[in-house]
Amino acid sequence: MVRACKQMQLSGVLALSLLAGCQRAPDAPAATEPAAAPTDAAATAAAATGVDGPLQDVMERTPAYVVGVSFPPGLERYPGLVKVVRDYVGAARAELTQAVDGLGNDKPSAPYELSLNVEKPLDTSALVVVSAEGSQYTGGAHGQPLVARFVWLPQQQRLLTSEALVPNAQGWVEIGRYVSAQLHAAAEARAVADKLEPQEHASLVASADKMIAEGTAPKAENFSQFQPLLDASGKIGAVRFVFPPYQVGPYSDGTQTVDVPVSVLLPWVAPDYAELFAR
Repeated sequence: MVRACKQMQLSGVLALSLLAGCQRAPDAPAATEPAAAPTDAAATAAAATGVDGPLQDVMERTPAYVVGVSFPPGLERYPGLVKVVRDYVGAARAELTQAVDGLGNDKPSAPYELSLNVEKPLDTSALVVVSAEGSQYTGGAHGQPLVARFVWLPQQQRLLTSEALVPNAQGWVEIGRYVSAQLHAAAEARAVADKLEPQEHASLVASADKMIAEGTAPKAENFSQFQPLLDASGKIGAVRFVFPPYQVGPYSDGTQTVDVPVSVLLPWVAPDYAELFAR
């Protein structure tokens, strides 16, 4: 009940920012010299992401900025994972603080904003998954999407990365081929749904294919955001790769995902992690 109330309060805070006409921008200002003294935004960041204690939800609104960050319960059981999440949120808060400090005595036409919802979609003895979704606005047409996935191995007390999961470069060639085919099919479906003229249809799909090819080039870093999906036996039956806006499509397409089945993945999975997968 307490968490539900927090989420309702968070929604209210963010709704106020949207009613104020908040649009979003792709990038925060470049780093300069550190501020001489911490701002209110910096103090709030420290409270939410301090080095000690549990992660705490943040709900704050000032004339200059709006912040809403929520965390799931139970992460304290995994101190290493808490540090990973804390570092991620702290970096986003630092960018917002820097942008607010850069305003000086000026007031933005719409409050700057950090909106971030951290969830824990999977929590087993072998795998813990944390997702982070939101956006950061520091002026301009629209904000910077915030999309992250963290896969934690409780027994090893460490993060599972795409580089460790598939260490063979040829593996990313095969995985990328499967992913790009699925994304191409989705782009085709959108063009059909929009009932475009043949020339417009072809142009849209060609543009999508160019972004897809770049965003799924066979490099582990292009597949760094992923989430294991378990089958009925509790083993990984597929991996959902997550692509934020701009990686494989325009901002208007939003975050896109592709579920890659174990039949495609398993031949390329490192031996240390093969036992996590269904056979």
